[in-house]
Amino acid sequence: MSFDVHQLDVFLLVGSAVTLLAVLAVRVSARAGLPSLLLYLLMGVALGEAGLGIRFDDASLAHALGFGALVIILAEGGLTTSWRDIRPAMRLGVALATIGVAISVTVVALAGHYLLGLPWQIAVLLGAATSATDAAAVFSVLRVVPLPKRLTGSLEAESGLNDAPTIVLIVLVSSGDAAADGPLLIAGEIAFELVLGSLVGLGIGFGGGWLMRRAALPSSGLYPIAVLSLTLLAYGGGTYLHASGFAAVYLAALVLGNSELPHRAATRSFAEGLAWIAQIGLFVMLGLLLSPGRITLEIVGLALLAGLVLTFVARPISVFLSARLVQPLPWRELTFLSWAGLRGAVPIVFATIPLSEGVPGAEQLFDIVFVLVVVYTMVTGPTLPLVARWLRVARRSEPRDLELEAAPLERVAADLLQVSISPASRLHGVEVGELRLPKGSSVSLIIRDGETLVPEWRTVLRHADELLVVTPRRQRERTEERLRQVSARGRLAHWLDDD
Repeated sequence: MSFDVHQLDVFLLVGSAVTLLAVLAVRVSARAGLPSLLLYLLMGVALGEAGLGIRFDDASLAHALGFGALVIILAEGGLTTSWRDIRPAMRLGVALATIGVAISVTVVALAGHYLLGLPWQIAVLLGAATSATDAAAVFSVLRVVPLPKRLTGSLEAESGLNDAPTIVLIVLVSSGDAAADGPLLIAGEIAFELVLGSLVGLGIGFGGGWLMRRAALPSSGLYPIAVLSLTLLAYGGGTYLHASGFAAVYLAALVLGNSELPHRAATRSFAEGLAWIAQIGLFVMLGLLLSPGRITLEIVGLALLAGLVLTFVARPISVFLSARLVQPLPWRELTFLSWAGLRGAVPIVFATIPLSEGVPGAEQLFDIVFVLVVVYTMVTGPTLPLVARWLRVARRSEPRDLELEAAPLERVAADLLQVSISPASRLHGVEVGELRLPKGSSVSLIIRDGETLVPEWRTVLRHADELLVVTPRRQRERTEERLRQVSARGRLAHWLDDD
């Protein structure tokens, strides 16, 4: 097959234009309170057979590319999630990702068969595909809504972990093995894959963190590549061992993102950029895969009814029962968790599995899931801030964490921290001496308005200042914690904190 340079030129032209338009669309979606995935999906539809005429109907390729994009999105989610925020809510997050998914699948499957008249196989696939929340939608929307950390932590943990059991169930049902194996064997297989995948992810996360702290790479740009490669290694290792690769990649990224690694801020920025590219490509591709001619009134009606059952019956029951078993919460917070079960590209990607397997009725399932995701994301996404205020679970203001970048100083076993004081930080007005940093740590330089300043004891910090803080490696965690305390509570943090 000959290589056509002209086709490559056209691809680069169209691809760069679509990517630039997608990047600019983020601003529009942020103002509207919608996850940007909706705009990307519509862009794909506009480029497809009903618009510019680009034809894409390879379900197997969409399935493979979709999984690849989800791996990168989950890796970015783990790398940018704070373990301190997610740890208190981890039990509830795991319960929602396992028990909650099982309850939701059961309720939607029963409604799909008896209410919507779908065959049992399609009804169960509908329940499985729509029960998993979408990591990209959750990470993008909830991080701009001021919520208590136990709520954001629960939702982020759920969205990072619920893909794993859902995929196992969908693969078994699509292949027809579920009917032969029975529910107990399916539950055992899901548990086995989750546990083994978690062990693989934790092992690679801790082992990779140990390696990165001791590998003095010649360029700072190599650290983000190495860290992301470790997360992909976790996914590949998990799937090779017939374990859950999605659980492995998320936990490996979570461990690496919270380890004392050099150039953590650069690593997170690199992963965030790749995740945006993955989201744009994924959603546009899924939009291309849709054939608008198949969207009939019957499909829309089935999608709306299934969404009503999912949003107002299955999701609330799964949240309330999961919380009742592991971590009781006030009814206001449980109600918000129920409403915040954001669906995005994940259900649509999952719907490509039976489509690629040639399951009878898979096209109808894909169309139902697509319409359901678009309609109910438009309903839930923009209303999250309003619902949070109505339920009185939103915080009026919350100081933004410091932006911390670390570089190793190998010869003196120390680290150089680069601290950016954000507009929301209460470090503004605090004197350097009032920071009360751990012994051996000091502010060595302040960059203000493009000028460098060697600080003294009485030098006052200002918004937009960048500090260079030298700290012994053994004191680095305490130094970062102290800076965050003062950033959140001001100069009185020493007396206001419990310790």
